[in-house]
Amino acid sequence: MNEPAKPIEVLLVEDDPGDELMTREAFEDNKIRNTLHVVRDGQEALDFLYRQGDHPDAPRPDLVLLDLNLPKYDGRQVLEKIKTDPDLALIPVVVLTTSSAEEDILRSYKLHANAYVTKPVDLEQFIGAVRQIDDFFVSVVRLPGR
Repeated sequence: MNEPAKPIEVLLVEDDPGDELMTREAFEDNKIRNTLHVVRDGQEALDFLYRQGDHPDAPRPDLVLLDLNLPKYDGRQVLEKIKTDPDLALIPVVVLTTSSAEEDILRSYKLHANAYVTKPVDLEQFIGAVRQIDDFFVSVVRLPGR
């Protein structure tokens, strides 16, 4: 018998309030009690991950959902920083972005993104995509330290 999935800490790095709202909706509709933390730019993402600035008590995320097009530091820079830091490198990072450009996909994987998902424009498809990411990382994948 499978144990119920344990809630995980998810860091959403997203500057678009509409996409943030749709992601929150997907998590709420999914009925899994994961904790969704939201930061709105690359600098704030790094502050959260390093527990600096406004985030001295931030939990270590079990999963990062990362937009590429962000103010201050873009998602590529944040991804590179995460994956080159031995303390952060094991955190799975899913790039969740509007870009379907081949160069963005290739660069993200070269920077060791765990997955690359292009945001669907349609609300229901977007919610479905986030729900599938959530289901996969909560129910299917074994995360480090869990």
